[in-house]
Amino acid sequence: MVDLDKYGQQLIDMVLAYGPKLITAIVVLVIGLWVIRWISKFFLKFLEKRNIDASLRPFLKTLISTLLKAMLIISVMGMAGIEMTSFIAILGAAGLAIGLALSGTLQNFAGGVMILLFKPYKVGDYVDLQGYSGTVSEIQIFNTILKTPDNKVIIIPNSGISTSSMVNYSSEPTRRVDWSFGIAYGDNLEHAKGIIRKLLEKDSRVLTDPGVFVALGSLADSSVNITVRAWVKAPDYWDVFFQLNENVYYTFNAEGISIPFPQMDVHVHNQK
Repeated sequence: MVDLDKYGQQLIDMVLAYGPKLITAIVVLVIGLWVIRWISKFFLKFLEKRNIDASLRPFLKTLISTLLKAMLIISVMGMAGIEMTSFIAILGAAGLAIGLALSGTLQNFAGGVMILLFKPYKVGDYVDLQGYSGTVSEIQIFNTILKTPDNKVIIIPNSGISTSSMVNYSSEPTRRVDWSFGIAYGDNLEHAKGIIRKLLEKDSRVLTDPGVFVALGSLADSSVNITVRAWVKAPDYWDVFFQLNENVYYTFNAEGISIPFPQMDVHVHNQK
């Protein structure tokens, strides 16, 4: 028969031996997590007061928080009575296995470090990354977060970004705006070019240096295409682009200049 009194006494002895340590470890864990949360917030405010680059703040905050949590967990396990020497050996072996399994995650971490080191973009820049366009919202340890003009949030792993090409539309203070306007064959080309020049000259957002470029770009199947180029400050790019499209449409109509559309002539021959 099973000696219930014996096993019951052993259970009581284990509770008395490990119970206080376990309770203490749990209390320390809860308090430690609260302290780490407070330290992380304080550290972030410290970075803001020191005017540290906004791109770097989330990265450093997450890194400090992760390191402190790792130290806390190791300390708590030691307080709970776990033999740390053997545990560290096991942890090293497990770390190697986990490192191999999470090689992609480690690559993302390395990519994040490279991005923050060389700064191909920063928070607030409008960029093209991995086929997505948007404003950089955050640069984290493993990911870069974009916010699109239609308010979508896109999360992109850092490893792919650091090893591929990208476009940063905000790195330079000015940008060139390109248009192509088509007029019908037979319309007055010089008159159309003059209209476009006058519309650009009236817009104070268009820079005078470099100057405006207006020229015959191509003779297409159904239209004579006028190539137009103008330089503006980067934040004014889309406003100027859409405004000139609208102004050209209404002014061409008022001046009797046709804006053609693709056409096809069909000839029918009667054969007897």
